[in-house]
Amino acid sequence: MSRKLFRSRNDRKISGVLGGLADYFDMDATLLRLLFVLIFIFTGFFPLGILYILSIFIMPKEPLV
Repeated sequence: MSRKLFRSRNDRKISGVLGGLADYFDMDATLLRLLFVLIFIFTGFFPLGILYILSIFIMPKEPLV
């Protein structure tokens, strides 16, 4: 069975990117958000901010089933 990466419709705070990643990697979404914020603060906007914005446009939304 093939798993696909989607932006989450249910587990979202801004756009569902981190909720979708947490679901794909079978992680706790809160832990992933905390890691994202910490890395974002210590590295600045450029690496993660740009990837997050690109992910909003590249990752499809989770299908309505």
